[in-house]
Amino acid sequence: MSNEKQTAEDNEMNFLDHFSELRKRLIWTAIIFLGFFILGFVYVKEIYAFFVRNLDFTLNVISPGEIIWLYFTMALLVAFTGTIPFLSLQAWLFVRPGLTAKERRVSLAYIPAVFLLFIGGLVFGYYVFVDFILPFLLSLNEGMFNEMFTVDKYFRFLMRVTLPFAILFEIPIVTMFLTSLGILTPPFLRKTRKYAYFILVVIGTMISPPDFVLQLIVAIPLIILYEISIILSSIVYRKKQRNHEEFMNKES
Repeated sequence: MSNEKQTAEDNEMNFLDHFSELRKRLIWTAIIFLGFFILGFVYVKEIYAFFVRNLDFTLNVISPGEIIWLYFTMALLVAFTGTIPFLSLQAWLFVRPGLTAKERRVSLAYIPAVFLLFIGGLVFGYYVFVDFILPFLLSLNEGMFNEMFTVDKYFRFLMRVTLPFAILFEIPIVTMFLTSLGILTPPFLRKTRKYAYFILVVIGTMISPPDFVLQLIVAIPLIILYEISIILSSIVYRKKQRNHEEFMNKES
């Protein structure tokens, strides 16, 4: 009984230690998020100027609330983007004690990849919106309407297009990570390819206007990302299989 009691106490202490460690890392992440939020709030005019520099029309506000909404939206965008690498690092530090030396080196490489893919998705989505989607929508007017664009409506529509790209660009790195954990395999990804294509085409339809060409422009990069994910998953899977075979040979 004493041994069982001691084991239960040890498990409880381990849980409390892990919970304390997680809380500490979340607090630091929140502090970094707040710092980037304040930074974005301070430089909101410069950020806003970047987004509207190539527009051929003027954005308007129809209520005071739209002004503060813009400030918070720009600040949140900066805070979320800037916190991603730090959050990824904190997650890695939290699980590091349970990893081998090789797993630590490999998983650490995921951190800059997550950040760069997120930025790449934002940039790609922004230029798809500015160069294809927005001109197409404006061309439908043909002098029928007086155009008046508000800050709220414009940036909500912009975020609706760019943020899904930023998230979907993480597919390759997520696939590699899940493959390394044994949750996904290349055969499974190939087997479900047609279903994945369908989902990606639906997503492309949702974030683009009802024009077949524009939907292809949006959907094709997403499909390419899925194919890249299969290739990367295969690389990780082969390395994992090779390491397992080497381990078994050493054991025998």
